[in-house]
Amino acid sequence: MKLDAHVGQLSQLGLNAYEAKAYAALLGKDSFTASQVADLSGVPRQRIYDILASLVDRGLAISRPNKRGTKYAAVAPNLALNALLEQEQQRLSRLQTITKELIDALSDQYQSGKEESGPLEYIEVLRGATAINQRFAEIQEHCREEILVLTKPPYAKPPQDNREGIATVKRKIRACSIYEESVLLDDETRQGVAAFLQHGEEARFVKVLPLKLVIVDEEIVMFAMEDPIVGRSDMTIMVIENTQLAQLLKLAFDAIWNSGETFEAACERLGLPYNQLARA
Repeated sequence: MKLDAHVGQLSQLGLNAYEAKAYAALLGKDSFTASQVADLSGVPRQRIYDILASLVDRGLAISRPNKRGTKYAAVAPNLALNALLEQEQQRLSRLQTITKELIDALSDQYQSGKEESGPLEYIEVLRGATAINQRFAEIQEHCREEILVLTKPPYAKPPQDNREGIATVKRKIRACSIYEESVLLDDETRQGVAAFLQHGEEARFVKVLPLKLVIVDEEIVMFAMEDPIVGRSDMTIMVIENTQLAQLLKLAFDAIWNSGETFEAACERLGLPYNQLARA
């Protein structure tokens, strides 16, 4: 018998590695001494008595004292493992009860905390691609009606990799993006933009954009700030929840939009192939 064959599965039923190895060893014959179990299972001798006592307590083994000492025998797997399963089910039931009690107790505290805000808590500063991507994905997910984007290199996540953005567009909200025309020069990136258009995004293309910008539901603004140190590639993003600012920046967005070209027009002017299924 290969002792380690089912040790991992026994561990999933709540046994630790030593308990699993000891129980597997006990299945080898009618009974063993503690030292025999230690030798067969690989459990350290200084731990074997504790481990065997634990198996006895949990109903997986029985002890048989005699004049020569104590021997240990395995309880039949159909009895032992069903008992383990029942113990795990009881533990899960207790965890479910505790979780429900915690949810009820902590929800009030969470709600109270949401109502406490400082004067600048509507402003966030984000640095690094991971934090920026996570926050942008969260903002896209909670968009209800409209998302407006000024997008230019360098990208925290290029269009062809922005699955969250595609999912947002598929929700049939109004999604409008203004791109720097340089986005069209790379075949893969151009195809990523075309995919957005195919799923319902509206787009315009201009030569140069002043900054990266996202406006969501005329409530949230997310924009990039250039690092003043030339040559640094770190990206810093500001997120501001302010309706007045969002409405003001939307006016600027509309002005740039009106000066832009459609996908087809920009590709044609630059002499680039484009997907006829994409629409502006």
